[in-house]
Formats: sequence, structure tokens, C-alpha cells
Amino acid sequence: MPKVVLAEVTKVFGSVVAVDGLTLQVEDEEFMVLVGPTGCGKTTTLRLVCGLEAPSRGSIYIDGNLVNDVKPGYRGVQMVFQDYALWPHMKVLDKKSYTNMSFPLKIRKWLPQQIQDKMEDVAQKVGIGRELFDRWPKELSAGQKQKVAVGRAMTVSPKVMLMDEPLSNLDPLSRLKVRTEILELHHETRSTTIFVTHNLADAFALADRIAVMKDGALQQVDTPERLYQNPANSFVADFIRSHELLPRFRD
Repeated sequence: MPKVVLAEVTKVFGSVVAVDGLTLQVEDEEFMVLVGPTGCGKTTTLRLVCGLEAPSRGSIYIDGNLVNDVKPGYRGVQMVFQDYALWPHMKVLDKKSYTNMSFPLKIRKWLPQQIQDKMEDVAQKVGIGRELFDRWPKELSAGQKQKVAVGRAMTVSPKVMLMDEPLSNLDPLSRLKVRTEILELHHETRSTTIFVTHNLADAFALADRIAVMKDGALQQVDTPERLYQNPANSFVADFIRSHELLPRFRD
């Protein structure tokens, strides 16, 4: 699996600098989590890596290849969106038809029984019951839509997995279950993963390293333990230690 490198990447929308000279290297098979306050540039960074946005300045490399001008479908990247991005005209799952969860496998010419076996395994992992298979997205709750979006991403093994707040609409028990499955998926596929969240408990549970952003700029990137023990500045210290549920690392 490849590493992802952003070199002095800047993204400007009109007069707004969403990402400001970001230099970040995500290592091969690493689970990197981006955190920071709302509007700090986390999601824009994911969209830049995915190819949904083009950098105003700077360079993005995946597996050593410059991808600034490479279309999203040719980057070997899979993204789970915060707003689910489910197809409204497709049901959740059917081995014979194009459905939200089976679509990635159908276009890869998997046989119906192969799709069924794979999808039933994935559905069980993310907590999608059979009673949901025949439903349209409009018939699903926000949490159910989130599970379908995560499940769809789990059907393939991309070079790079990008996740934008994939747990935000799940109830606490489902959140813990899906969080565990995401980490297991990461280890099974040996993917390079970039995960965006505002929930520091999720970040500390999942990350090999955490990148803290503010106003589009990187403040610090380090392991959860070193971030907690040795914050680079007062913003990182206040942001990290403000969360009451974080583990208290000791020397």
C-alpha cells in the first residue's frame, strides 16, 4: 500500500484560505487521523487527496506519483462521505441488481453468489440487518445510512481509504462496534487510511498518529501519547486536553 504526501498544499476558495501550506506525510499502512475545530480544513484536505478538489498551490503524491491532475476514479482511493452519498434510486443490497452496497462489486464483474457472500459478511460487521436490504435510502435513519456508506467502502480494498466523520450519526453502541470494525478492516487490508473526526475519543482509539489543524494549517502531528504529553503549542494543549474522556497518559 502507498504512502500519501502533501507538499506545501494550499486551497483557496475566493477570499478564504481553507488549507494553508499543508505539508504532511502519511506512511504506508498508517492510520492517520485529522482533528481540529470546525472549519480548520480537515474535510477539504480529504477532498484534495481524493481529487474532488484541485490544490491552488502545492503537490499531492500517492505511492510516489504526482496526482494533482489525476481524476478521482484513477487514484486508487475510496472515500466515505459525512453526508453518506448514497444513490437514492438504489436499494441497500441485492446480489442480482445494482444496489448501494453491491455496486462496487457489480462493476467489477463479481458473480451474484460471490457478492451475496461478501455483502452478508460486511453487513453483519457494520450491523446492517436483513430487514434493511430491500429499503431505499429515504426509508433509512441517519445511523442506518451511515452504516450502509461504511459498508460500501468495506467491500473493496483501495490503496488509500479516506473517511470523513463516518461515525458521526451512530448511537454510542453502534459507534463502538463500527469503530472496531473500521480498525480491523484497516489491519486486514493493510490500507493507508486518513480519517477525519471532531471526536477525540475516536481519534485516540484509532490513530497511529494524529494531525491537529487550525485555520487550514498543521499545528502538530504525532502519536496520541506524545500529543497529550508534549503539545507543540497552547492551542494543541487546550484542544487535546479539553476532552474529558481521553486516556490520561503517564510517564
